Amino acid sequence: MLISNHLQQYKAAMLSLPKGTVLSKDDLQVDKLLMKRSGKLEMYYAPHNEYINPSAKVIIIGLTPGFTQMRIAIQEAVIGLKAGLSDEEVCRKAKEAARFAGSMRSTLIHMLDTLGLHQYLNLTSCDQLFQKQQTNLHTTSLLRFPVFVEKKNYNGAYPKLRSDPFLSECALLSLEQELGILSQALIIPLGKTVEEMLQLMVSEGKLDDHRCLWGFPHPSGANGHRFKQFASQQEDMTKTLQDHLWNV
Repeated sequence: MLISNHLQQYKAAMLSLPKGTVLSKDDLQVDKLLMKRSGKLEMYYAPHNEYINPSAKVIIIGLTPGFTQMRIAIQEAVIGLKAGLSDEEVCRKAKEAARFAGSMRSTLIHMLDTLGLHQYLNLTSCDQLFQKQQTNLHTTSLLRFPVFVEKKNYNGAYPKLRSDPFLSECALLSLEQELGILSQALIIPLGKTVEEMLQLMVSEGKLDDHRCLWGFPHPSGANGHRFKQFASQQEDMTKTLQDHLWNV
């Protein structure tokens, strides 16, 4: 299902993008795809996080789509639009193509398999979560649309998300909407910045603490300590899975 439909507003802009080439930052970080600007921060449109899987048992939450995800999602959406697909199908296919693409997905799957998540979901591997038409998984981002600082991927460090009104408001609105729809699913926040926003919701009574797999590191190669962080939290995370998913 669609949780918003900005696609209607940006459809013509996407269809007018250069054809027959890999889209670059110069192609995509343009005014016709710009959603909001706040100081050095810019938020651009990408279609994949407009789709939510209402039957998901697991939600994986990243910080914000990076440029690579933005490019993949838009290129996939253009294919769908030209094929005459519905807006929901366009956004769903864009999500399937773009979510945690590349080596980060492999690391994420390895970590989830190590915790045994696939066993609770009756899968042979969490790799199956990322296959088409998979009903167990919903992926999203704290900041639903791609955010950049001076045209570079926003990494949560500068400015700090919690201390920036523009970013924190966008994040909380998105979280409350999506987690309200998926009110029973296990939540896996990737990295400390995402955890901090979820813990804020817990402290305000808006989220059940026991739904969250606390301590899961961001699987990106940019996080050089990801495997050490994972090992230090593995026992606690395994227990959380046992407590939350034993009856799935």
